[in-house]
Amino acid sequence: MLKLLAQLMFSFLSIVTVSAQVVVSTQGESYTNANGYLDFTIGEVVIETVINSNAKLTQGFHQSKWTVLGIEDNFPSFEVSIFPNPITSILNIRTANFKNVRYALYDVQGRLVAKELLLQDQTAIPLNEVAQGSYSLILTKGSQILKTFKLIKTN
Repeated sequence: MLKLLAQLMFSFLSIVTVSAQVVVSTQGESYTNANGYLDFTIGEVVIETVINSNAKLTQGFHQSKWTVLGIEDNFPSFEVSIFPNPITSILNIRTANFKNVRYALYDVQGRLVAKELLLQDQTAIPLNEVAQGSYSLILTKGSQILKTFKLIKTN
């Protein structure tokens, strides 16, 4: 009876292990012995999460709940607020120094999504039709890049 129970438990654990997560990494190691296994990775960051009806793929590991945002500040005296981030439907750009400032929104593959001149101290950019994912917003004045923002669009 005890042997049968052990076989059933092993079968159950085998099924659970088969459906576990898989990591494909450029750096890290895997160790296995009779007591278990250990997998670890080094230096990965979340790049993108892709979801369809059958699967969820997060490029990167151990960080699937993080929202990675950032600002590249090329012109510190230029003050601007970008909100909300993450974006659901409308992105707002607020600055007192809007004259001759242009925004360009790029997707993660570098494709231009939206580009326009700021015409007032607060500009609302409708992004309802834009797919969820990571984007870069670049503010320029002439040929000078003022700031670059990393944005997340959610549904």
